[in-house]
Amino acid sequence: MTRPKAVIVVAVVAVAFAGLASWLVYDYLRKTAESTRTSQGQQIMVAAVDIPLGGVINATQVKSAGWARESVPPGSIADAKGCMGRVAIRSISAGEPITETKLMPREGGAATGIMSFIVPQGHRAVTVAVNEVAGVAGFLSPQNRVDVVTTVTPTNSQETISKIVLQNVPILAIGQLTEQKEGKPVVVPTVTLDLTPDDAEKLVLAANKGSLEMLLRNVTDASKVETRGATIGRVLTGFERPAPRVVRAAGPAKKAREVKAQAYSPPVYSVEIIRGSDRTTKQFTQ
Repeated sequence: MTRPKAVIVVAVVAVAFAGLASWLVYDYLRKTAESTRTSQGQQIMVAAVDIPLGGVINATQVKSAGWARESVPPGSIADAKGCMGRVAIRSISAGEPITETKLMPREGGAATGIMSFIVPQGHRAVTVAVNEVAGVAGFLSPQNRVDVVTTVTPTNSQETISKIVLQNVPILAIGQLTEQKEGKPVVVPTVTLDLTPDDAEKLVLAANKGSLEMLLRNVTDASKVETRGATIGRVLTGFERPAPRVVRAAGPAKKAREVKAQAYSPPVYSVEIIRGSDRTTKQFTQ
């Protein structure tokens, strides 16, 4: 091989190796850049501070943060403009992604009201009026859980009974309404509860037939309890009225039949009530 041909061959091989090296470097840099973009993730809007339920979001409450693409929550918002002026329909903690499901819709949301977005699917919101004592002296708050006690006098009975009718009920909201009593406006606290349709019927009936009391539960207590209810006789004596005894007697046809023993006569308790110079006496049976 002559010298000029050898130079040409070496030059061709050098160019080929240079091209291969360039392609390998390009491919490496491309993969590195893609890996970097993947590790940085997607920019989405998160809460910069705790945003309360019903709060109107402003620019100081949100910030942009990188989020791994494979774990970006559905409905995430990529631009701060998508959050401005929106109303939170649930509490959002600092650092938590802001999604459409946590915000009231832009169109028609204000007219609908926030409560319709808070009520869980298949449940109903029921509002009942309570006084300050029945409302646990103002210690009730949304997200608390309560038991509901009703105090009623059943039909054809002179004895009043108190009974827990609903247990472990979530509170959706606390509000107030104004009633007229004896010509004067009286502010009456109200409690809005989250109930199933069946429980909503029970609560409405109990509210119409008697008074209601709220029993505040410990935040970790979700247990169900069985109670018999309380009457004035049980409160004063501490024991139940015995049930009538049943005995068997043979009739003329020698067939057994059930007859009740002599009727039980409950003891009568008298309570004297003194109001100034007025004295009244009320009687209670066990």
